[in-house]
Amino acid sequence: MNQALEIGPLALPYALLVTMLAIALGWFSAKRMGRLAGADMEPLLLRMLLIGVLGARLAFVWQWWGAYLGEPLSILDIRDGGWDAGAGMVAAGLYGLYRAQGQRALRRPVLAAMLVTMGVWVSGSLAIWMRASDAQLLPQLSLTSLDGPPVALAGFAGKPTVINLWASWCPPCRREMPVLRQAQLATPDVNFVFVNQGETPETIVRYLDQQGLKLGNVLVDARSQAGLALGQNALPTTLFFDAHGRLISTRMGELSPATLAQRLGETRTSTPSSEHSLSQ
Repeated sequence: MNQALEIGPLALPYALLVTMLAIALGWFSAKRMGRLAGADMEPLLLRMLLIGVLGARLAFVWQWWGAYLGEPLSILDIRDGGWDAGAGMVAAGLYGLYRAQGQRALRRPVLAAMLVTMGVWVSGSLAIWMRASDAQLLPQLSLTSLDGPPVALAGFAGKPTVINLWASWCPPCRREMPVLRQAQLATPDVNFVFVNQGETPETIVRYLDQQGLKLGNVLVDARSQAGLALGQNALPTTLFFDAHGRLISTRMGELSPATLAQRLGETRTSTPSSEHSLSQ
């Protein structure tokens, strides 16, 4: 299943859309109840949103602090998608309840914001999980390696496998490549497969040589067949398969050491009965 809404070159993960919808509906509900009670909810809701965003980021950083130790300033780089939405909503709700103490006009709107936001988010996440209940398998597709012989993607089953769809012209692909290279060296129990989309072998080799990147399992996919087979058009996209060859989670966008460690942890602990991750 494609895990994003694609509008031209733009890909919006369904999990992100569900979160945004939940926040919007919670905001609307609180404002409406605030008007009935004669309270201006806008300032408090804005602060709750900021607290929620900060809480979601800090909760993720806390869980994967070790991955940020080498470059602490990378905590500020939110392009890696490192968020804990549930923790953020709890932080926002607790702050709202604290500010509403002793102010009856604020109490019900804040509770409405919390209940609607959490209800929509949980329901939407459950819907995504149900749609993904039939886990996608490694595709029956053979691609040419830079060394020449064809390589079957399904042949990587047996160990957890990470498939990275990339191109040399893609800036976030270029930024995350050293992170994936380091992980390939550090975790030999995981297959890392770099499937280039739409470029010639000469272009790929020239780019890797210029960057001094020595990668294993670099495959040439000049017609972007892997992207079509996996239902992914956005670059970069990284797909995580368990040892049974079943898709566990998909990350559209740049990976950091922390978000990569998170996804690898989910993939390694997957059991035959486990399903897709809901995080994006």
